[in-house]
Amino acid sequence: MIVGLATPDDAAVYRLNDEQAVIATVDFFAPLLDDPYDYGAVSATNAMSDVYAMGGEVMLALNIAAFPEEMAGETIAAILQGGADKVREAGGVVMGGHTIIDAEPKYGLSVLGLVHPRQVLRKAGAHPGDLLFLTKALGTGIVTTAAMKDEASPEDLASAVESMKALNRHASHIARSAGAHALTDVTGYSLLGHAYEMAAAGGVKLRIDAGRVPVLPGALEYAGRGILTGGAGRNRSYLADKVTMTGSPENPLEDVLFDPQTSGGLLMAVSAERSSSVLPAFARAGLPVWQVGEVTEGRDVEVLA
Repeated sequence: MIVGLATPDDAAVYRLNDEQAVIATVDFFAPLLDDPYDYGAVSATNAMSDVYAMGGEVMLALNIAAFPEEMAGETIAAILQGGADKVREAGGVVMGGHTIIDAEPKYGLSVLGLVHPRQVLRKAGAHPGDLLFLTKALGTGIVTTAAMKDEASPEDLASAVESMKALNRHASHIARSAGAHALTDVTGYSLLGHAYEMAAAGGVKLRIDAGRVPVLPGALEYAGRGILTGGAGRNRSYLADKVTMTGSPENPLEDVLFDPQTSGGLLMAVSAERSSSVLPAFARAGLPVWQVGEVTEGRDVEVLA
């Protein structure tokens, strides 16, 4: 066992031989989108993200699903098709799964990936002097919550869905090529929550420049109107003694920093010497990336307003 419960990370990793280690992870959730195909695609993308956060490649997946007995067969088929299409895009294959009857729909994947044992990327490993890069804009929780309340514009929701459906596969390739010291994906614990996990695992301080953090269209507006998730409140409470706010970030932006993300981007720590290769590499791949902070001495997270 390379990564297990003793040193929690984004996925479990088990060494098979000198050349191969298997990555195992599972994730599923209730619908956050009305469109069944998009719901399936986002759920699958989110589940596979942990494999990319460990520096691996997706090989196979098993569906995990719960559907109401009265749900239309076409709706179920669309959810499963959305998931299967994203696994295929990742270079993997869906090989079965398990479904139960439940009043509330739920869908996700159990995913297996492969990685070279010496190329596993982990939350721990960031060094003082490293620069921090983020590969997706924040605000999916706020925008999808606004959509559930019929208060999000179609354009803002479409931007959030496009972001959530984007695989972290090639971003992980670039992180590995850049020699990233530490890597994690930003999901339910928010940017600040996952930054703290990286800080605690590596015994360092992560300093986030709030002004550099990318935000999805509409997220600041909806947050300013008080459209927030319950998860954001729980994140804020848990991180109260772990995150220091230097200055006074604009309240909606602070809310975004605590916002739980679905299928968020990768947060990576790269040495200052090699960081100059990151932005050009993402540009050549046609992928977004932002330099959002740095690593210093300490063991917590500091947000610069």
